[in-house]
Amino acid sequence: MENSVLTQLEWNADDGALWFKGVRYLLIRPETLYGIVTAATEELGQERAGELLYRGGFVGGQLSGKKYREALNLDPRGAVEFMCNMGAEIGWGRFELVSYEHDAANLVVHIHRSAFAHGLDANELRIETGVCHLIRGVMGGLVSGLTGKHVTTRETQCIARGHAFCRIETTS
Repeated sequence: MENSVLTQLEWNADDGALWFKGVRYLLIRPETLYGIVTAATEELGQERAGELLYRGGFVGGQLSGKKYREALNLDPRGAVEFMCNMGAEIGWGRFELVSYEHDAANLVVHIHRSAFAHGLDANELRIETGVCHLIRGVMGGLVSGLTGKHVTTRETQCIARGHAFCRIETTS
């Protein structure tokens, strides 16, 4: 199976930058993300830390959804499918698109082996909700950007909480 992101990734040695279709990306170890989540949770509490990480992901999802929809001439569902495939290709986990209703701004995605949750023990961190705040934000931003609607995005299941996969649900 070919990884379309890796085959089209461009590296600019002068800038030390990786680019995919005109959008800059970076490689980062999952342990670095765990450190960010752990430190933010300890300093700010679960709710505030989760909200800040969500907001960062939301901006990225909104921008990426619009960019790739235009650059690849995709309809809204095609943009969602592309972003789910890309999530897997950039190492965030395997995204399974369960449902997408564009007019209602509803999305359900399962993430198998999430890079944000795999290896974390939410009980040890005393986290009562999921830890995939960035993915939750990306999916929320994606749906909001495609529909123009205000959305609510929740992680209703999380690998770090002992579930088989992470489940992200976006509703308007």
